[in-house]
Amino acid sequence: MADNQEKDLQKFLKNVDEITSLIQEMNSDDPVVQEKAILKTEKRLLLTEEDQEEDGCRTTLNKTMISPPQAPVKNADEINSEAFLASMEKDAKERAKRRRENRVLADALKEKGNEAFVRGDYETAILCYSEGLEKLKDMKVLYTNRAQAYIKLGDYQKAVVDCDWALKCDEKCTKAYFHMGKAHLALKNYSVSRECFQKMLEINPQLQTQVKGYLNQVDLREKADLQEKEAHKLLDAGKNTAVTTKNLLETLSKPDQNALFYAGGIEILTEMMKDCTEQTLFRTHNGFSIISGNEVIKRCFSTAGKDTVEETVCVSVLRLWQAVCSGNEENQRLLVTRPDSGRLLPSLLASGVLTIQEQSLALLLQLAQTENGRSLIISHLDLTRLLGALVSFLEFSDKKANSAMGLLTDLALEEGFQVWFQANLPDVLPALTGVLKRDPTVTNTSALSQCIAIMGNLSAEAAARRQMSASEEFGDACLGLMARCEEDVDLFRDIMYMLLGLLMNLCLQSPLVSEVWATEVSRRCMSLLNSQDGGILTRAAGVLSRTLSSSLKIVEEALRAGVVKKMIKFLRAGGQTASRYAVKTLAICTNSYHEAREEVIRLDKKFSVLMTLLSSEDEVLVGNAALCLGNCMEVPQVASTLLKTDIVQVLLKLAGGDAQKTAVQLNAGIALGKLCTAEPRFAVQLRELHGMEILNSTVKHIKDS
Repeated sequence: MADNQEKDLQKFLKNVDEITSLIQEMNSDDPVVQEKAILKTEKRLLLTEEDQEEDGCRTTLNKTMISPPQAPVKNADEINSEAFLASMEKDAKERAKRRRENRVLADALKEKGNEAFVRGDYETAILCYSEGLEKLKDMKVLYTNRAQAYIKLGDYQKAVVDCDWALKCDEKCTKAYFHMGKAHLALKNYSVSRECFQKMLEINPQLQTQVKGYLNQVDLREKADLQEKEAHKLLDAGKNTAVTTKNLLETLSKPDQNALFYAGGIEILTEMMKDCTEQTLFRTHNGFSIISGNEVIKRCFSTAGKDTVEETVCVSVLRLWQAVCSGNEENQRLLVTRPDSGRLLPSLLASGVLTIQEQSLALLLQLAQTENGRSLIISHLDLTRLLGALVSFLEFSDKKANSAMGLLTDLALEEGFQVWFQANLPDVLPALTGVLKRDPTVTNTSALSQCIAIMGNLSAEAAARRQMSASEEFGDACLGLMARCEEDVDLFRDIMYMLLGLLMNLCLQSPLVSEVWATEVSRRCMSLLNSQDGGILTRAAGVLSRTLSSSLKIVEEALRAGVVKKMIKFLRAGGQTASRYAVKTLAICTNSYHEAREEVIRLDKKFSVLMTLLSSEDEVLVGNAALCLGNCMEVPQVASTLLKTDIVQVLLKLAGGDAQKTAVQLNAGIALGKLCTAEPRFAVQLRELHGMEILNSTVKHIKDS
């Protein structure tokens, strides 16, 4: 009994020490420490009640007596301690209730602040977030949201302070490190900014791509800062070209001058942009604003039918931007992120004036040379207009069309472009359909094939493929171009090759556009199987292997066209990709028609081709070969031709193997079953090899998976 009382006393003293510490924390000047103390108190109450239940005690916290009831009478100190703990419990429960009420109010104020932020009313957003923090001082999202609003207003120091508070609430808050990194970047604290972004990566390694972009921004801004310091140093030292650059910009800032006055000044300024110093001074002396904000120049840009003078001005500005942005990524950023650039550059590219189109394309090609430049284009330009303008270059027969498609290819390889494409495909699908409707005899062949290749690559994504396949007009345009290219496959070989790649992806979508469409595609692919071009043959077989299963009518036509003989020929020639398509086609045909099985047997005596495929390391080949072989076992007296082979061992090994694709095990098991049914002597071999146990285990494994 004495031991129990001593144990209870020590436990009680420990409780008093811990509660005293909590009181000190709740009286702290730090609001976050206060709120955390409240949370600890709430947690402590729950844990204390649980401990008491485990000890066989059903008393509440304000009762320090532990049964049995014959405990000694309490002294005054114990009574005071009991009253103290009871008071603490009551206070903690009241605080917890107030906290729950304040959480509701703080959440409402957060939403109100978010709405103001979206409207661009950052001052109101800050007031809402601040009011929310008065209700709940450890709500980290209010600190990070307010920091973001402060950044929008350029109050970077306050943003840093708020991020610090958010990190006190949660030391692993990546959003706080992100906004703090942005604020320090604006304050030109480059090393601190890097540390913030790197801390994000330490907390969450999955943010590697984003952090890489943020660190790249820090590097570019630091580089730009050094450039500006050096440029102003040379300007102060009186370097001729630096002084001339500044003077020219001052001259060009004069309003309401003749258009040719500006064009001449811009051309002289362009000649001055020989190195980084002049490019930087152009930036730091508001060069972009002086040019873009000039009312005369703006009128020249906006006029639809440009006269010679307006054309001259536009071309001069585009050449200046190329000179200013050449190798200068900060100038590229400032140019592309200007509010008017998003629509202006794509519209100039689509201009009916050849010289403006050429210079616009040259500028965009220059920007797209770097990863950062491509990111700027994708993030800030009107990509729907840009894509439409680029494909319009297909009408040119010279290298401009190839350059435009090269630019589109570079952009299409970027993840940001692919995300945009899937989200905006309905808007750009008409332009892509128009590409497929072009007459290849009057279109730049290499540029057209490159554009179709881009569509093929983008259609590899299920979301994009689904939308393309859903468009009857797009599908019909594919068929139309296919028909035009068939007139001279050798001349239009590259176009046909890329088009077949696009069709292969479209035919992965189920259901297809329509049975009529699938039938027409199949017919054209069957005619292409007579081609002497290996690439065309392979892709035509690939499309056919994906359209056959959509209709028995297509299979019948394929059989009449001699598809089995051609596929066996493919398999004998070898080549993994072509063999995949060929054996899948044979599997579909033999699964549906007895005539197909008989023809396979006639052409592949003793199944030498199929037996070879069963030993392949390619599971797709093996699975379809096993299926085809099993189908052929339904032909009377065929199974006996395999009696002197090790077919049972081969199929049993596959059926009981650990192939990743369960179709291999399933098809091998089915083939074994058909083999034993057709020829009882195989069943004897199977029993001798304990094959039934293996097959039963395999079937159970397949069902479970």
